[in-house]
Amino acid sequence: MAPARLLVPALFAAACATPEESRDTIPVAPEPVESPAPAPARAGPPMLAPLLEEGLARGQAFELLGQLCNAAPHRLAGSSGAERAVAWSEAAMRRLGFENVRLEPCLVPRWERGDVEELVVVKPEAHAGEKLAILALGGSVGTPEGGLEADVIAVTSFEELEARSAEARGKLVLFARPMDPAEVQPFAAYGGAVSQRSRGADEASRTGAVGALVRSMTFTLDDEPHTGALNYGGSVEPVPGAVLSTLAAERVGAWLAAGEIVRLRLSLSCQRFDDVPSHNVVGEIVGRERPEEIVLIGAHLDAWDIGQGAHDDGAGCAHVLEAGRLLHAATSLGAPRRTIRAVLFMNEENGLRGALAYRDAHRDELDRHVLAIESDRGGFLPLGYATDAAGAGLDVLREVWGGAESDRGGGADISVLAEFGVPLAGLYPNPQRYFDYHHSRHDVLFAVGARELELGAIALASMAWLAADYHGEWPRETLAPE
Repeated sequence: MAPARLLVPALFAAACATPEESRDTIPVAPEPVESPAPAPARAGPPMLAPLLEEGLARGQAFELLGQLCNAAPHRLAGSSGAERAVAWSEAAMRRLGFENVRLEPCLVPRWERGDVEELVVVKPEAHAGEKLAILALGGSVGTPEGGLEADVIAVTSFEELEARSAEARGKLVLFARPMDPAEVQPFAAYGGAVSQRSRGADEASRTGAVGALVRSMTFTLDDEPHTGALNYGGSVEPVPGAVLSTLAAERVGAWLAAGEIVRLRLSLSCQRFDDVPSHNVVGEIVGRERPEEIVLIGAHLDAWDIGQGAHDDGAGCAHVLEAGRLLHAATSLGAPRRTIRAVLFMNEENGLRGALAYRDAHRDELDRHVLAIESDRGGFLPLGYATDAAGAGLDVLREVWGGAESDRGGGADISVLAEFGVPLAGLYPNPQRYFDYHHSRHDVLFAVGARELELGAIALASMAWLAADYHGEWPRETLAPE
């Protein structure tokens, strides 16, 4: 087989150039490299020439994303929308040329938002009757009929809440710590604030508070709330949880800072039900020499029940599906040495049940999973890759993909494979606008750029092929001692 040509488009060098460089130079694409592995230093993710040519000329990533958003715009695990997404994805894999297409069962939680989500100002009296923009947090219990009314305290940490626990009893607790705008990496800023959303209700309940309100996880200052999962630990009585828009959180904070008594009435009609059956969707490109060894590429099929889940994670699903189509269409590449397995996971957003079911169903072959790659960071311009790999595994990734990683991390669904020594990696698109859309009504098809999305699929396909065709042995990750 002829060596694959690898191209690094000039647009990635342009994206990384300083303003002065951009004004004074015209980026020029380097000559193709006649090698299956990229050069050791470059800008952007690897892109194999046959995949790049096919994708830019006849790309289908945006069309696939549009079909998914149209078939199942609201596809929270356990919903009828999620089941439509499963059926569409299975048919799409078969149509696009995947082999061994199948549905693999998992049991998922079922939660419904309901028709009532309302937060009304009672005090300050000057604002009585005004409504603040909220969404119920996913998994929250509802309020009593007619809602619950209570005064509000605001805190910025669990430590502050503990210190003010007597004051919090009988109140609504507003967790008001914003994502840190001084943090260059948006995902790091998210990680520094999101525990308020996931743990806030339990921490509030522990003090005797009647409910939790959380500032939205976004840098944007507007009136669009961003939902997300609330996790009850089971050790305290569950209390309702809702997320406020950043502007609503700012207003409440300003009233409290001015010495006002803030009293709000919260009404939520959300409900939790028994678990229901669902599926992961799986397909393969079978390897030519070591078909039993697997490079997994994955994304999550479920999305929140607002917006269309276009960036999170419809874009990842489109990346995975289009990567398979590209690899099937680029006949000059041929099949790689190892099998590339595509998995669209169910229930990443509020439980990871699909990921856990995959781990359990494939436990006997996880020692033959040589690498897992996830796309769950949106459909923006791909800038490189992220990885949790270390030591020899990291050295091989840098050799195969040509250059250092852009960030640490792999992905939530593939994280369950780490205990088996599987190296983890993720596609790394430009993250700076991701949280403008994440978990909100803004996350719709036309927030995604078609060309950027296609480039992400090309990058993922290239990463997968290069990893699956690696001539050497993939090292296992060394597990940290317990």
